[in-house]
Amino acid sequence: MSEVRSSDDVEFDSEVPVLIVGAGAAGLIAALTLSEAGIEPVVIERDAVPSGSTALSAGLIPAAGTRFQRAQGIGDSAKLFADDIARKAHGDADAKLVRTVAEHAGRAVEWLADSYRMPFEVITDFNYPGHSAHRMHGLPSRTGAELIDRLRGAAEARGIPILTGRVCDTLFADEDGFIEGVEIDARGAPETIGCGALVLACNGYGGNPELVRRFIPEMGDALYFGHPGNQGDAVLWGEALGAQLGALSGYQGHGSVATPHNILVTWAAIMEGGFQVNRDGRRFSNEARGYSEAAAEVLRQPDAIAFDIFDTRIAAVARQFEDFKNAEKAGAMVSADSIAALAARIGVPADSLQAEFDAIEIGKPDRYGREIDKRLAAPYCAIKVTGALFHTQGGLAIDPQARVIQKNGRPFPNLFAAGGAAVGVSGAQASGYLSGNGLLTATVFGRIAGTSAAKL
Repeated sequence: MSEVRSSDDVEFDSEVPVLIVGAGAAGLIAALTLSEAGIEPVVIERDAVPSGSTALSAGLIPAAGTRFQRAQGIGDSAKLFADDIARKAHGDADAKLVRTVAEHAGRAVEWLADSYRMPFEVITDFNYPGHSAHRMHGLPSRTGAELIDRLRGAAEARGIPILTGRVCDTLFADEDGFIEGVEIDARGAPETIGCGALVLACNGYGGNPELVRRFIPEMGDALYFGHPGNQGDAVLWGEALGAQLGALSGYQGHGSVATPHNILVTWAAIMEGGFQVNRDGRRFSNEARGYSEAAAEVLRQPDAIAFDIFDTRIAAVARQFEDFKNAEKAGAMVSADSIAALAARIGVPADSLQAEFDAIEIGKPDRYGREIDKRLAAPYCAIKVTGALFHTQGGLAIDPQARVIQKNGRPFPNLFAAGGAAVGVSGAQASGYLSGNGLLTATVFGRIAGTSAAKL
């Protein structure tokens, strides 16, 4: 149980300068930053091997103005990036945080590349909804698993202690909000650790059904496709401490999870000219708005089911993502040489599916306002999908130095937050999520939290 207790008369079993809760991207990046500053942090991780939401993602970090973009002739800037984030969030995100992530993301990606030999490259085969330029930076496998493995390896190479299999359940604070330390469950045995500063990088609350129903009831019965450790510890500690909380109804969903296989199907299958239909063979939304808002749209369809419709050209583009190849290997994708045959294979009315193909006029807005610029050609492909909740975007309110803010507007003396533990830059709606916002804030504010904690 996540709780806050008084630090009066607590004698800690050990003391460390900076303690980090969570060994996902945010926590490990904070740890690397502290280590470079000459401070030895200790990282607490509940899993046996660090993974978290990072490992479940595509591992793509959006960043503007990088040398990787310039090498491919891509024009971009932090201002353009910030404008894209703000526009997608309907102006609902904290403008200072938006500007901070847009300005720091490029430097963070290049730092990881230069200091830890991470071979980033910009994805140019297609662009994600809402981005004005190709700015998604990924590793060769296009998986979050590779990113977290490389970060863990970098931390281990620097000798940073990562205490796995430990669950942090209690914070000890004095009357002024100074966090004196924590209590962890070390495989059934309680242990207390004192700290000079605490960084919460323990992600959101998507794995806590009670909190999901409380803050985002529309996703209360949705498939949860995130890490089970996302139990909302940061939110619960924040409430107990008197911290400001922000955008708790914000989340990242995804409208394309292969079912019953439970494998993510990249939105490239849609953005390259594909579309979605329901069991009646009918389209139901503007898919180009984004995959996050598509989750709720899919869940509103009969049996919470939809079908991604695309072709073999698009399948070839999608295969650069390991998840798509895994879905294909699992038998999630079916194909056919005609629209009628495809309809029969997925069990939708052939005349309805044919009508949706016929209704598409290349380069002209359809009835949902989407312009499709490439026509599908036989052989046609389809994957049955459902909508899912991936991770939450609300959390502890922070300032641009990643300091957690109290309800009185002042920062806590030594408490920092990053990643899913902190409020994101997507605002309070699923439609405010710009592709990559999760890893964007984890990367940038993980680095800033490490820098700020080091200054203490």
